[in-house]
Amino acid sequence: MAKAPDLGTVLVVGVGMGLGAALSRRFAAVGAPVAIGARSEEAISQIAAEIRTDGGRALALPYDAADEQAVGQAIGRAEQELGPIGCLIYNAGNAMRGGVEAVTPHGFEAAWRVGPYGAYLHAHILVPKMIARGFGAALFSGATSSVRSPAHSIAFGSAKFGLRGFAMSLSRAVAKDGVHVAHVLLDGAIRTPHAASYLSPDEPALVPEDIAETYYQLAVQPPSAWTFEIDMRPSGDDLMDN
Repeated sequence: MAKAPDLGTVLVVGVGMGLGAALSRRFAAVGAPVAIGARSEEAISQIAAEIRTDGGRALALPYDAADEQAVGQAIGRAEQELGPIGCLIYNAGNAMRGGVEAVTPHGFEAAWRVGPYGAYLHAHILVPKMIARGFGAALFSGATSSVRSPAHSIAFGSAKFGLRGFAMSLSRAVAKDGVHVAHVLLDGAIRTPHAASYLSPDEPALVPEDIAETYYQLAVQPPSAWTFEIDMRPSGDDLMDN
């Protein structure tokens, strides 16, 4: 197993069998301990078990990323069992669809809570620790709706805009302290097991393992050439159609 630069423990938040799983496996493959967070325990337990079978260190953390107490407890457990968290990957999101008439106040708030609010809860605890150590990385998953929100994306689009703004402010505040903050704009559909129900095999789509490689490269970028924002889209996809 190849050895990574000293990232510390990597916390991946918002993990399913698609991108979250690919991110967890990519960082584990270079020897980083990985804490895998999601509300559903079944998928993350399976991913963690597979990583351990391959010789890596992984911990499944079932918790709600928008619950302040649960976030604190999950981070505490991860650091106790795996070591200090040096890389946060916030991949959680609520892809609620609907216009202003269809989305309920509760639904709108839920999109925001799992988006910028959940990102804040994690950064609020972890970034000061990264600053104290003089290094760290916080990577946030955006979407097409982060910059071009369609009519059916009243809740999701506003939450993703908010997440991007949060990441931008955080980056400006902590780069001088050795903490690399990046926003990854995923401009296209991702070919996950779930996406098979609406994506044809020949339709352009982002591949989770290829996306994960870019996240890894962001996490280990030298400070002289830090990227704040990168956007990815599949070859053959017309940007103007999105």
